[in-house]
Amino acid sequence: MRLTRPFRAAASALSMFLALPACAKTPAAQQANAATDADPALWVVRDKDTTIYLFGTIHVLKPGLSWFDEAVKAAFDRSGELVLETVLPDPAAMAGLVRAAGTAKPGTPPLTERIPADKRAAFTAAVTAAGLPGNAFDGFQPWLAATQLSIGPVSKQGYETDNAPESVLTQAAKAAGKPVRGLETPEQQLGYFSSLSDQAQLEMLTSSLDELPKVDTTIGKMVDDWAHGRPDALAAEMNDSLKDSPEVARVLLVDRNKRWAQWIGQRMQQPGTIFIAVGSGHLAGPDSVQAQLARQGIKAKRVKY
Repeated sequence: MRLTRPFRAAASALSMFLALPACAKTPAAQQANAATDADPALWVVRDKDTTIYLFGTIHVLKPGLSWFDEAVKAAFDRSGELVLETVLPDPAAMAGLVRAAGTAKPGTPPLTERIPADKRAAFTAAVTAAGLPGNAFDGFQPWLAATQLSIGPVSKQGYETDNAPESVLTQAAKAAGKPVRGLETPEQQLGYFSSLSDQAQLEMLTSSLDELPKVDTTIGKMVDDWAHGRPDALAAEMNDSLKDSPEVARVLLVDRNKRWAQWIGQRMQQPGTIFIAVGSGHLAGPDSVQAQLARQGIKAKRVKY
């Protein structure tokens, strides 16, 4: 079965830590002067001595959205610690981790020979359009090729990780002397993708090829839903598509949400206030972090602002 939709959810998760050139840039401290107001969704979990904010991010943004204000900024200011999906190492170290996780095993046929025959021309065209030789990705695992082909068009449209909440929040936390930690290590995140079956990875790659012509429209809608605080619409765009690929849904979404909810449940046993920022797709839908918390008897409340 040809999959055309899992790319939408996977690309959001991948782009944060694989847009390596963007990782080398200095995060933007401020948005453009003529900023457009954005009010992304925010939740809170609390008991008598612990408060945990859950903020849904989008991993790449254009400049010009004013989101780090109002309730989001107030929640961040009240928090003593920032928790992200992962904390990135320096770009050189990250590049090494990506190469280690994304290189095909010795003896694996070239990627151009493994792609379905009806997709090979589109694949070669996409690689050469990126300014690379047609065989540049032959030694890659399919998931890494899918990521690299997807990041280029997104970046050309002006979306960058240095405009995204993770970068802005990290800079703000460092300026305020707040510790920053990750729910996962970069090695773990990369491992989730490299552990996918060959079939699932090839489906992700062919899906990416199908989506490339409309990537600007796709991510534009995702950003609009995020900026207007429509997590359910964003989940429908990102996560519902994963129903076509149960393996990808389990590895990239459901299992991670369960682990994060367990971490939050354990953290609730300690006093204090923390600010957790993870991809918005994890905070909506029937398998969301909030749904997993509810199964522990922990209620997350949407912050109205």
